[in-house]
Amino acid sequence: MQITDFEVDESLKEMTKHRTVVIPVACYETKIADNIHGKIPLHWHEEIQFLLTLKGDALVQVNEEKFSVKEGDCLFINSGCLHSAQDISGDCVYLCLNVSPHFLLPQELFSSYVTPYISAANLSYLVLDGCKEWGKNIVDSILEIRDLIHESPPFYEMDIACLLAHIWQQLIRNGFQLEHTRTEDEKHKRMKEMLNWIHEHYAEKVTLSDIAKAGRLSKSECCRYFKKILKTTPIHYLTQHRLQKSLPLLQEPDSNVTEVAYKVGFNSSSYFIEKFRMTMNMTPLAYKKKRN
Repeated sequence: MQITDFEVDESLKEMTKHRTVVIPVACYETKIADNIHGKIPLHWHEEIQFLLTLKGDALVQVNEEKFSVKEGDCLFINSGCLHSAQDISGDCVYLCLNVSPHFLLPQELFSSYVTPYISAANLSYLVLDGCKEWGKNIVDSILEIRDLIHESPPFYEMDIACLLAHIWQQLIRNGFQLEHTRTEDEKHKRMKEMLNWIHEHYAEKVTLSDIAKAGRLSKSECCRYFKKILKTTPIHYLTQHRLQKSLPLLQEPDSNVTEVAYKVGFNSSSYFIEKFRMTMNMTPLAYKKKRN
């Protein structure tokens, strides 16, 4: 089952509960174009994630890095990392496997074999090499987990637990290299603080100074952080977030474009319409008619 409109909190943390009835694991196919935003917006979650591209191409962002993935590529995204995806080919579909880190190994092994890797600043993501045996083993295990969840045979939860332990062992034996950088940890902490502030106050009057203050930075440093990590400016990000927040409001039957503009923080409807058209290639009214 695909999630087409997942919710995030003020810090961009995804609120979806990634689990079956019994275990903290979720696996589903995602067609990027079917998302309400037309893309997978920037978010993060405590679960680790494996993204296996089944069809088409996508542009993926993890923290400050952007790169393309094509059919057959498999990507590991670490716990707590900001990430998003945009469709390049127009038909991109990927398999998403989300797993609570605490379900990877027994508690007695967690501090030794899980904590060092999910907290390492240099391990935000890893592109798995399917040409190598260990990479192919991980891809095969992900597909087997998908089938187990879908078919739910007897004891399938235990089979999934075994497969996840195998996947994790392959990663820490072959794919991961530990390197802790306190500076990187602090940088991403401040970035999340600024995003958190924007998502709490986007409907109000917001200045660059306000955003910088939330990250305990100067205005120039704030701009540098956004440029390096998100490849945009703080104000442009704020505008895009306001536009994303306007989409569900425009889909309400009795909504009014001018009222929506003011609700999400724009101080004029004409400016809202201009920015909406630039981003969505249509006016807010046309979007409303298309969605209703």
